[in-house]
Amino acid sequence: MKRLGAIAALLTLGACQPAGEVPLLISDLEVTPPRPGMQMSAGYFSLRNNTAKSIVVTRVDSPQFGAVEMHETTTVDGVSRMRPIESLRVEPGATVTLERGGKHLMLMRPADTLDTVVLNFYADETLLLSVAARPGDDPA
Repeated sequence: MKRLGAIAALLTLGACQPAGEVPLLISDLEVTPPRPGMQMSAGYFSLRNNTAKSIVVTRVDSPQFGAVEMHETTTVDGVSRMRPIESLRVEPGATVTLERGGKHLMLMRPADTLDTVVLNFYADETLLLSVAARPGDDPA
C-alpha cells in the first residue's frame, strides 16, 4: 500500500523552549490513500509534547479533505466500535500514538488528487502544527 510520508512541519505553538527544541513534534506519519470507490482515508502518527504543559488538540483540518475527524476504535466483548473523540490530550513530555485499531484520523471526501496532504492541528482556534505530506516511501 502506498503511504504519504511527512516532508515538512511548521510549528506555531508559542511556548518557550530551549533553542532547537520544538513544542509539539510529529513522527511516523502515515496517511493512507483512499481505496478505489471510497471517500475515506486514515491518518496515523505519533505526537510528542516537548513542553512542561499539557497540549490539547481540539480539531484537525485539511484543505484536501471535506472533513477530518479524530476517532478511536475500542473493542468490548469482541465487538469493535469506532467513535469520534472531541480532543486529544498530550501530557508534558509524553507521546500519544494514533494507530490502527486505536486512536486515528478519519479523512473524508478527498480532493480529486492527493499529491500533497496538509494536516493542521489546532487547540481551539490556535494553530499548533501544520504538516505537509506527499506520496512516497515510509517515513524515515
